[in-house]
Amino acid sequence: MKRTTLVLLICAASVAVAKPTTEAFYVYSDKGAPTNHFAPSGWMGSYQSLKLNDAYNKDCEDGKTCIQWKYDAANDAGSGWAGVFWQWPPNNWGEKPGGFDLSNFKRLTFWAKGEQGGENIHEFKVGGITGEHGDSDEMSIGPIVLTKTWKKYTIDLADKNFSHVIGGFCWSASRDDNPNGFTFYLDEIRFEK
Repeated sequence: MKRTTLVLLICAASVAVAKPTTEAFYVYSDKGAPTNHFAPSGWMGSYQSLKLNDAYNKDCEDGKTCIQWKYDAANDAGSGWAGVFWQWPPNNWGEKPGGFDLSNFKRLTFWAKGEQGGENIHEFKVGGITGEHGDSDEMSIGPIVLTKTWKKYTIDLADKNFSHVIGGFCWSASRDDNPNGFTFYLDEIRFEK
């Protein structure tokens, strides 16, 4: 009887949502950093036209690496748009338990820039994944037209319920807004108190 009880307690603990106590909770700080908490696994739309380099190491905003995204609009597979969700656990569209209680955090900040300037990102977002174990809320900003220099952006989370987050960060863009495609960069994606 004691063994059965212990197994049940361990199983219950493994599906509990973690509540971070740090001042900053990272989606991405550097490639492979132990402080990263989500994976860019939720590729959407014409994802075949996307290329990711999450170890790009030239002119990053901070640290050793940043993220480079390339969208080849000429080879769009027909959706007319593409985007990516950072998820936890990876590839979780709301059907698996997991995620984090981020109700202590009041904003998500990130740095972004375009290769040429003028790249049009339809939205940057936190949350919004539905399903049995989906996000408790969502918030977005956009459209954003990027510049050639790094700029810090903020998504205000203060009046939202982020007690359960599996979709830690997301971006999406359309072929109509970027007929020649684009290359853009992200760095220091993090939740802040």
